[in-house]
Amino acid sequence: MRKIILFSLFLIIGLICSQSLPIMFGVEKFAAAKPALDVMLYTCLAFIMINVGREFELDKSRWRSYTADYFIAMATAAAPWLMICCYYMWLLPDDLFTNWDAWKENLLLSRFAAPTSAGILFTMLASAGLKNSWVYQKTRVLAIFDDLDTILLMIPLQIFMIGWRWQLAVVAVVVFACLWLAWSKLDKYHMSQDWSSILGYATVLVFLCQGLYIFSKHLFGADAAIHIEVLLPAFVLGMVMKTRHSTSKSDQNVETLISYLFMFLVGMSAPLFVGVDFSTTAGDSLIGQVGNMSWGEIALHVAVVTTLSNIGKMVPTFFYRDKSLIERLALSIGMFTRGEVGAGIIFVSLGYGLGGPLLAISLLTILSNLILTGGFVIIVKRLALKAEQKEAAKLSAAA
Repeated sequence: MRKIILFSLFLIIGLICSQSLPIMFGVEKFAAAKPALDVMLYTCLAFIMINVGREFELDKSRWRSYTADYFIAMATAAAPWLMICCYYMWLLPDDLFTNWDAWKENLLLSRFAAPTSAGILFTMLASAGLKNSWVYQKTRVLAIFDDLDTILLMIPLQIFMIGWRWQLAVVAVVVFACLWLAWSKLDKYHMSQDWSSILGYATVLVFLCQGLYIFSKHLFGADAAIHIEVLLPAFVLGMVMKTRHSTSKSDQNVETLISYLFMFLVGMSAPLFVGVDFSTTAGDSLIGQVGNMSWGEIALHVAVVTTLSNIGKMVPTFFYRDKSLIERLALSIGMFTRGEVGAGIIFVSLGYGLGGPLLAISLLTILSNLILTGGFVIIVKRLALKAEQKEAAKLSAAA
């Protein structure tokens, strides 16, 4: 419980700093420091995902069950995405409902609600003592798969926005190469796995991903740059390592500190929204035609969108019928967490000139879910413990 509270506290401190520091020191000075903060964020994320990959167990003989898991994860990502997209279209003027350009803008923007935040979720569930539970094991599979589904779907969504570009094919090739490597070389390579080595691997991965982005941006411009998310390569690197479960006390302490830093940097990565008039950021985007909204109206829509996004994540409740309803409910609530991947989609939307109140609603929805993450994890822990107690009582009665 103490760790969960600290994770939430570091997140909230980061959010406060993301809004107060630009005002205190100036937006331009804060923006100059942003690339360094992003590199630290991605390095922490890569460190966490390498460790998740190290612990990821895959039984190749049960590949059909993983196929089923993927489709469940895809539905879990699609449900909140499509529900919010339709809600946003309903907010737009009636004459835009049949406009494909308005739909494709909304399909891109509302995708922020699809991915579960794997890094945040795994860190907090493990700290809650759920590492050996079915809920943790299955959440780990579904969260990775729905993040993967989001990364793959972003390719056609970007094609809708800018047309076909060969750079998107490069991203697709890298993604499928990572998947092939994970499957064919699982648990194969003997590599040093102390905290300093894993931090070194994470640093190299971030350097490669960010270096490719900066280099391609210099050659082709920001719109045509090749951006590989570090989440998947880091996870795959952890998968191909020969698993070594024993860790020293110093390894555990450093992992905890990096997790705290990650939560703080997630909060720090939030764009400035305090004192910003989002009606002036709409530009030429069609979704900007939703019109001006007061902060009270935006708060109401944030509550509705947050509710829809979490209702959509309840899809796993209707599957895995061999498990109790309590366990399936805990699994679904665990999928509520949003974070770095969803925020990344917000930043991509900004790059395509999308703005206005709908952007503010999307951003604040992610922030509200982040703030509620500690509460979600506490609920998951209580439900998981209740399920274990019921199972123990059943076995005791049978004996």
